[in-house]
Amino acid sequence: MKAFVNCVRAFAREEDGVALTEYLILLALLVGGVIGAVTLAGENLSDAWDTWATWFTDNVSAPAAAPAAGG
Repeated sequence: MKAFVNCVRAFAREEDGVALTEYLILLALLVGGVIGAVTLAGENLSDAWDTWATWFTDNVSAPAAAPAAGG
């Protein structure tokens, strides 16, 4: 029983697992933030691009074809 108590105490004093857990939580928060930002920006950029493309298609016409060169 004494060996078990010593193992539990040694495990409680060890800080490597705690630091790893903190880093994993921080990494998960960062990844979640990046995914959220990209998703939000992607939707907004898609809407802006569609609006601009519609305006461009409606208001800009293709240039007239150049006359054929030759003689």
